[in-house]
Amino acid sequence: MITYTLKCEHGHTFDSWFQSAEAFDKLHAAKMVTCSVCGALGVEKAVMAPRVRPARDAAPRPAVDKASGPLSAPASPAEQALAELRKMVEKNSENVGDNFAKEARRIHEGDAPERSIYGQAKPEEAKALIEEGIPVAPLPWGNRRTN
Repeated sequence: MITYTLKCEHGHTFDSWFQSAEAFDKLHAAKMVTCSVCGALGVEKAVMAPRVRPARDAAPRPAVDKASGPLSAPASPAEQALAELRKMVEKNSENVGDNFAKEARRIHEGDAPERSIYGQAKPEEAKALIEEGIPVAPLPWGNRRTN
């Protein structure tokens, strides 16, 4: 497999995978390579840096920079604040998972005890809740299992 950075005639850049360099040339000649943004046929290879991996024995292990700390630590005050917000929400709310829309509706209608909840909802479910006047807001992070 090979990846190329491509650029269309309208200036959009994107990456695409091909089975080989010959496969790209064949698809390009057959006008089967199109821009992933606008669909334009005028696509060419863009300038890109080669990705060369050293032998496993030759590659030194990256050292942890003591000034920035380990990679699992927040890199900025904004990331730290987001991590603290997430902990607060998870501590003070109930995760109802995929039943978020159903449970939010039950709470709004008085069929379930009022409490803070969080979970997942499809975009159309969230839109329906908002249209029904049920207050919901997206959280600025995804599900830990899918991240």
